Amino acid sequence: MKIKTRLYPLSAIAAAMFSIWSLSAGAQQHKHAEQENSTEVTPEAKQTDLDKTAHGAMQNSTKTDNSMPMDHSKMDMGDGQDGTEAENSMPMDHSKMDMGDDQDGTEAENSMPMDHSKMDMGDDQDGTEAENSMPMDHSKMDMGGVQAQGGDAPAKARDPHAYSGGYNLDSGAYALPGPRELVLADEHTFWAVLFDRLEYSDGLSRGVDGAGQYDMQAWYGLDYDRLVVKAEGELVDNSVQESETELLWGHAISTFWDSQLGVKLDTAEGPSRQWLALGIQGLAPYWFEVDANLYAGSQGRVAISVEAEYELLITQRLILQPRVAVSAFSKDDLENGVGKGLSSVTAGLRLRYEFSRKFAPYLGVEWTGQYGNTADLATLEGKPTRQTQVVAGARFWF
Repeated sequence: MKIKTRLYPLSAIAAAMFSIWSLSAGAQQHKHAEQENSTEVTPEAKQTDLDKTAHGAMQNSTKTDNSMPMDHSKMDMGDGQDGTEAENSMPMDHSKMDMGDDQDGTEAENSMPMDHSKMDMGDDQDGTEAENSMPMDHSKMDMGGVQAQGGDAPAKARDPHAYSGGYNLDSGAYALPGPRELVLADEHTFWAVLFDRLEYSDGLSRGVDGAGQYDMQAWYGLDYDRLVVKAEGELVDNSVQESETELLWGHAISTFWDSQLGVKLDTAEGPSRQWLALGIQGLAPYWFEVDANLYAGSQGRVAISVEAEYELLITQRLILQPRVAVSAFSKDDLENGVGKGLSSVTAGLRLRYEFSRKFAPYLGVEWTGQYGNTADLATLEGKPTRQTQVVAGARFWF
C-alpha cells in the first residue's frame, strides 16, 4: 500500500503533463490550419508579393539609422568554446531572426546590409597589397621536370651546320667580309652557265654524215636584274651552219617570271639578220619551263619563237624531258629560205641520267617539220621538209 500511495502522485503528474502537451500540440495544428485556409494566393497577390520583395531588396542597398550589426559573440551556440555543452542551451529560433525581408515579402525595418569593405581580401579593391598578404613563391613549386624556355639545347639536338656542306656565313666560299650577313635582298651578284643541249645527231635524214647542236644560256648579275646571253646553233662538217645569239637584260617581274629585253643576231647560209628582242622566261603552272620571244627586224619583219620543256622524274636521277619549239615569221626571207606564216615545229624527247646535278648524259629522238612557205622553199631547193634524228649528248652547268 505504501508503494501504491507513492506512485499515485507521480502518475497524476505525468498524466497532467501529457494533457498539457496534447492541448499545446492541438492548438498549434489548429493555428496552422487557420493560416492555410485564411490565405488563398491569387495571381494579383503573387504579383504584389514580388513587387514588395523587389522593393525590399532595393531598400537593403541603403543603410538605415536604426540598423545595428548582429553581435554573434552574444549568441548561444549550444556548445561552449571549450567543447562542453551549456546547461541552459536552447535551440535557435530562426523565425525570430531578421533576414532583411520577411517571409511574406515585407521589408524589415531594422535590416542591415553586409559591409564587404571591412573584409580582408588579401589585396584591397584599389589594387594595393594588404599588409599581411604574402606573395606566392613559385620557385618552391614542383613543375614535374618541365624546363623553362631558354637555357641549353638538349644533347641530341641537330647541328644546324651538319647539312650545309661545310659552308656557312663565317667561313667557306660564300663567306662575306666584315660584319655583314647574307640576307634575302638584291645586293649580291651571282653567275651561271648552262648547256641545256650539247649533242650529236646521225644526220641521215639530212643527207650528211653527222651534225651537232648546242643550246646554251649564261647569266650574270643580281636576283632582280641580270645580263643574259643565249646561244643556239647547228654545226655541220665542223662549221657553224646556223646560229642564233641573243644579248638581253633580264628583270624579275614576279616570283617565277623574268622579262627580257635586248638584241638578237641570226646567221645562216644567206645574209645575217638583226632583231630587237622582247620576251619572257620562267616557270609556268605545273612546272613547265617556258621561253617566249617577240622579234622586230628591218623592213618590217616580225618573228615569234616559243619553246616549252617539262621534266618528268622517273627517279631522282633518271629524268625524261619532252621539248617543243615553234617559230613563225611575218614576211618571206627568200635569201635564208624562210617563208611567211608558220615556219617550223620541233618536238623532242630526251632521257638523261644525272650522275650529279651538274652533269647528266642523255639519249633521245627529235622530230622537225617545216610548214607553209618555208616548206615550199625547202622543196624547191631539194631539201626534206620532215626530219627525224637520234641524238646523244650531255646536259651540264657550272
